[in-house]
Amino acid sequence: MNARHIAVKVLTPLLNQSGALKYALKKQIVDCPENQRPFLQELCYGTMRHHPQLSLLLSKLIAKPLKAKDQDINALIMIGLYQLLKLRVAEHAAISETVDICKILKKPWATSLVNATLRNFQRNKEPLLADLSELDSFKYNHPAWFIAKLRSNWPDHWQSILTANDQHPPLVLRVNKNKVSRETLISKLAEEDHQAHITNISEYGVQLDQPTDVTMLPGFDQGEFSVQDEAAQLAAALIAPQENENILDACSAPGGKLIHLLELRSSANTSIQGIELEQHRADKIIENMDRIELSCKVHIANATNRDWWDGVLFDKILLDAPCSATGVIRRNPDIKLLRQPEDIHSIAKLQKAILANLWSTLAPGGTLIYATCSIFPQENEKIISAFIRETDDADHIEIDANWGLKREYGRQLFPEKDGNDGFYYAMLKKRKCD
Repeated sequence: MNARHIAVKVLTPLLNQSGALKYALKKQIVDCPENQRPFLQELCYGTMRHHPQLSLLLSKLIAKPLKAKDQDINALIMIGLYQLLKLRVAEHAAISETVDICKILKKPWATSLVNATLRNFQRNKEPLLADLSELDSFKYNHPAWFIAKLRSNWPDHWQSILTANDQHPPLVLRVNKNKVSRETLISKLAEEDHQAHITNISEYGVQLDQPTDVTMLPGFDQGEFSVQDEAAQLAAALIAPQENENILDACSAPGGKLIHLLELRSSANTSIQGIELEQHRADKIIENMDRIELSCKVHIANATNRDWWDGVLFDKILLDAPCSATGVIRRNPDIKLLRQPEDIHSIAKLQKAILANLWSTLAPGGTLIYATCSIFPQENEKIISAFIRETDDADHIEIDANWGLKREYGRQLFPEKDGNDGFYYAMLKKRKCD
């Protein structure tokens, strides 16, 4: 199969509000010739990154929306528009090769529609773009509800966040300091013509100047590093495992923070375990641990109940709470399409339930780090504020750091161009009984 055909297969379920881009692409990319894979990735990620603009263009170019069963044709037209709008692909080739996919999809009736739509855009590109340019959702390339919510919550930061969301994310490694230093890894990378530098806010991070296949980098098979954004690398450092502590990483997948905790463990007397709801995600954690040559117990369990718990209180808990993932849109651009405004409220309810449940497993005097990759206060400081108000033995501990924006509760990191993802951290301490 060629790249354009596979891209349609990847994107069609997303247009039907199903699945996730990175998993769909991972499943389908094996059917793509190796020399076409970079183009396939660009088509899929680029079309999702620019979905707000492409969907508005589509509404101008097609008078009558296509039926749900023909979302593959919508996906195909968007792929064609993306090539004409953003890629250095010869326009005649972009149009003809996109149109040819109609036959492969066994929808020859759509050939004239796809051809006419793409040629209409080619002829009338400038007036079409000018007509849409005053719409915020086109100008800023995000859903209107998202822009409005961002403006309301972050009046001084919303534009820079939107800009950062549309950048290609950097490739950041977290060194396993038990095996290699940052300086040594950077030297090893340079020997193979991969330029890299240390990160700004994480003492464990190395950022590559150009993205590459990490599995081919020196030290990957030996477990010398893991891929993890530097904002996410702060979690384990905040927990700071100590000897004889009992530590829980809740909502552990894909396992980066759990593995980092294991790397920072200085004694076998420190107990570290994780919880993950889904077996296949837990399997991925174990696969990653095997490469690093570390291990721990991972419970397949729901963090809103305590069926998995043996009753031994935890000294420290890392709660990497389920969230809207609005701080990592540049890594997962399909969030622009899949996330809906009502999701924030339902996610916040789940976060509150998990936090309340896990609090009962924390020892008096113990510490809980609450973390999300969201930029919305409704999932972050407002959760912590309400929890402290409603929980007699919960105290907020200020995080003393030079990163992020200090809030009344916790610290907020925004996605930064050529820098970290958006993240939130807060520290809670369970008051000891008098």
